[in-house]
Amino acid sequence: MDAINAYLDQITGILQKVRETQQDVMRKAAQMLCDATLNGGSIFAFGCGHGGLLALEMYYRTGGMANINPIRAPGLNLDIDPAIMTSQLERLNDYGRIIIDNSPVKAGDVVVIHSVSGRNTVIVDAAVRSRELGAKVIALTSMEYRSVSSRHPSGTKLFENADLVIDNCGYKGDASLTVPGIAEKVAPTSTAVGAVILNAVVAQAAALVAETGRIAPVFISGNIDGGDEHNSRVIAEYKDRIHYM
Repeated sequence: MDAINAYLDQITGILQKVRETQQDVMRKAAQMLCDATLNGGSIFAFGCGHGGLLALEMYYRTGGMANINPIRAPGLNLDIDPAIMTSQLERLNDYGRIIIDNSPVKAGDVVVIHSVSGRNTVIVDAAVRSRELGAKVIALTSMEYRSVSSRHPSGTKLFENADLVIDNCGYKGDASLTVPGIAEKVAPTSTAVGAVILNAVVAQAAALVAETGRIAPVFISGNIDGGDEHNSRVIAEYKDRIHYM
């Protein structure tokens, strides 16, 4: 079996499905990021375990917007051993509320929450608490998980507690390939596809900001001449919306 080309075909097919089915909500998400940027709001990104990788992808990023802030909390970012503790911690009641209450999230902000299943307690609590504070929540999740039970006391999942839902069009279980001789599927798709989705949304948001005549808060690489100087100016201009400095 040529697993390399099979996986590339899977990713290509999923991205085509995203293009065909998710453009409208992606454009709405971009407008939400643009509106927050123009109106003095901050943008936050949150996820647990590998879901949190996309929060790290979005912030302090070449070609990304400077006012996107990660929400990080002990034990949820694959930062502890044994790693199984991450799975245990993301099921704790009220931990998500504690995380949001100790972040700068406020009314008028946008919180992007990535969770493939959207079923665990921390993710749902974070979405609920963000909306209680007046922030808008964009969920990036897999709608294939609608049949999976929630672990939250309310019985609801992330997509039911968001203002806007983007489907990553992936598979239940995330892994995508059936390989002869291996009972389990291999090759997850959510990180690769999710990064494309969110970078596309951010690019559209920056374009919308620019269309108003405002300067979009876009970082450039610090490894090209003039990069550090440009980024310092962006940070100074948007310092009230940047919470990771």
